[in-house]
Amino acid sequence: MKKLLNKYIPLLYGAYFNLVAIFSKKGAAKKAFDLFCTPRRGMVLPQQKAYLESAKKEVVESNNIHLQVYEWPGEKETILVVHGWESNAFRWKNLIGFLQEEKYNIIAFDAPAHGHSSGTILNIPLYAKVMQTLVQKYNPKHIIGHSYGGMTTLYNNYLNSNEAVDKLVILGAPSEFRTILLDYQKLLHFNNIVLEALKAYIKNTFGFEAEAFSISDYVKTNIKKGLLIHDKFDEIAPCSDSELVHKNWANSSLIKTEGFGHSLHQEEVSRAIVKFLKEN
Repeated sequence: MKKLLNKYIPLLYGAYFNLVAIFSKKGAAKKAFDLFCTPRRGMVLPQQKAYLESAKKEVVESNNIHLQVYEWPGEKETILVVHGWESNAFRWKNLIGFLQEEKYNIIAFDAPAHGHSSGTILNIPLYAKVMQTLVQKYNPKHIIGHSYGGMTTLYNNYLNSNEAVDKLVILGAPSEFRTILLDYQKLLHFNNIVLEALKAYIKNTFGFEAEAFSISDYVKTNIKKGLLIHDKFDEIAPCSDSELVHKNWANSSLIKTEGFGHSLHQEEVSRAIVKFLKEN
């Protein structure tokens, strides 16, 4: 029954948006965008609580959001870690262990509408704004982002110079927003009238064209040192996105794994990250 629901609920949403668009394209676009930005998962699970409670905790206000921030103190440079869609700060547990061995000071946080942070929606412009609040507050030397958080990290870097930040590590991140929107249309089966209305809504709300939102284009001006890690068989975000970003990011290196999946929690990945951070 659950599999049937997961299959047909998206189709019902798509049919609903198509119907609404007959009467109001703007109305359909807003409903489609709101759904697009609403996570279904990402709250802190019972088995995750004890580990997160071991951190030093603080709530930081940003853009009318109460951000739950976690700190694992260390005597070396500060590292900010940025999780992906429908996740929370716990996803960094494995990597944090390796970073603690090197005595780094580690800052993690739950994104808006995720974990213990407030809010009901998340999109990259909002994520980049709250991330910048934490960059200014904690002054990290390095930033590590996974998936949606990696995409946000590179977008934030495009918007803000953040000269104190030296290195960026990006794990399994998508690059082209137009591809994400087309995947959304394919999942819900809404028509091109809704799609075009959605693009117009994004332009009116954020001031950029959906087709022009391209991380691979934004990194052309990125002068920071970067490490990209992506699995060749990633079914969530194609490895070709990181290949394109690497091609356009002059000071980056790319590691392609095989069979590690989208999450990239493996020890080999953590050791590659630590090695990169320790290099001059």
